[in-house]
Amino acid sequence: MLGFSCRHYIINLKNFYFIILDLKKAIVSVINDLVTDQRVNKTCNALLESGFEVLLVGRIKKDSMPLPNRNYRMHRMKLMFEKGPLFYAEFNLRLFLFLFFHKVDLLFSNDLDTLMPNFLISKLKSKPIIYDSHEYFTETPELVNRKFVQGIWKKIEAWIFPKLKDVITVNTSIANLFKKDYGVDVAVVRNIPPNRPMAENLAKPNIAVSQDKPIILLQGSGINIQRGAEELVEAMQFVEVAHLLIIGGGDVIDDLKKMTTALKLDEKITFLPKMPFEELSFYTKQASLGLTLDKDTNINYRFSLPNKLFDYIHAGVPVLASPLLEIKKIIDDYKVGETISNHLPGEIAKHITTIINNKEKLAEYKSNCKIAAKKLNWEFEKQNLINIIKKYA
Repeated sequence: MLGFSCRHYIINLKNFYFIILDLKKAIVSVINDLVTDQRVNKTCNALLESGFEVLLVGRIKKDSMPLPNRNYRMHRMKLMFEKGPLFYAEFNLRLFLFLFFHKVDLLFSNDLDTLMPNFLISKLKSKPIIYDSHEYFTETPELVNRKFVQGIWKKIEAWIFPKLKDVITVNTSIANLFKKDYGVDVAVVRNIPPNRPMAENLAKPNIAVSQDKPIILLQGSGINIQRGAEELVEAMQFVEVAHLLIIGGGDVIDDLKKMTTALKLDEKITFLPKMPFEELSFYTKQASLGLTLDKDTNINYRFSLPNKLFDYIHAGVPVLASPLLEIKKIIDDYKVGETISNHLPGEIAKHITTIINNKEKLAEYKSNCKIAAKKLNWEFEKQNLINIIKKYA
C-alpha cells in the first residue's frame, strides 16, 4: 500500500497500458551527518509510510561514518567549514540553494539551525512546511553564555515561529514553553524507539570488561558539557562493582578520556565511538544499568527527554537518572529505575553501587522495563506525526 500521496498517470502504448506513479516529494533537512539520528530516521520512515518519496539532506564531516542502508535517499553536503559562524552561514546558504533547485512538495525542517532556508523556500515555492524542534534550542548551554549569538537565533525563531502552521516537539514541557512564547499550539511526538528485535547478523560486542563485573552505560551522540559525564567519571573512583562503558561523541569526550587517565581509571572505564543506532542497540542490551545525568543548569536540559532513556527501557536496562521533570515522570510512572539526589561524584557512586548490589531490585526494574516498552512504543507514538503529514498527502 503506497499511502495517500500517490499521483498516477495511465499511458496507452500500442494497447499496452502502463501506470506511472508520481509520488509527492518530501525533503527532510537536518544539520548533522545523518548516521546516528534516530528521530530523523523515524520521521523519514513515517513520510514513506504516508506515501511520500523522501530525500534526507544533511552534511558530511571529516570523521563521518559511511551512510547506512535506508529505505529513502540521502544526500550529505560537503562544506568548507565545520563549526563557528562561517559554518552556519555556509550551511544555511547551501541548504537554501539545494532546496531551491530540487522539486519538493513538502518541506520538513529539523531544529532551528535548518529553519530559515526551509521557511524561505516554502514562501518562494508556496510549499507547506513542518517544523520539528528537537529541543528548546535557544536555551542550550552552548548559547546561554553567548548572548550575542543567542540573540541572533532568538530573533530568527521569533520572526518565523508565529508564521508556522505545523510544529512538533519532543515533550509537553517544551511544547508549553513555545505556546507561552509565541501563542502557537505545538504537537508532541516523543522520541520513542520502535519495537525491533536484536539484530542477529551482528557479531557479539567485544567489550574489554571483566566478565565478573556488570556494565553501566552512558550513551549518546551529544555527550556535552553540563550533562553529568565529568562527575560520572570522577564517581568511578569509588565504584568497585561495575565497569563504565561510554559510547558516543560530544564536546567533552576528549576531556573525559584525559580525566580517566589522570585518575588512573583506564581499567574501570571503556570508551567506544559513536555508531549507527542499529549497532548501538546491540551494545545497550549488554548493560546492567543505563545512565542519563543531565544537569538542571538551563531550560533546555531542565525539560529534556533524551532518547537514550527510551533506548535503555526498550533494551530492558534499568535507569539511573538526574531528577529532571520529564525524565523523572517516566521513571516514577513505570518504576524502571531511580534518580540521583545530586551530582556529587560520591553520591553518584553510592547510587550506582546500591542499585548494582540489589539484584532483586534490579530484576524488578528490568521486568518493569519490558512492561513500559510495550506502552512507550513508536508504533503508537508515530500516529501523532502521521496525522500531521496526512494533511499534505
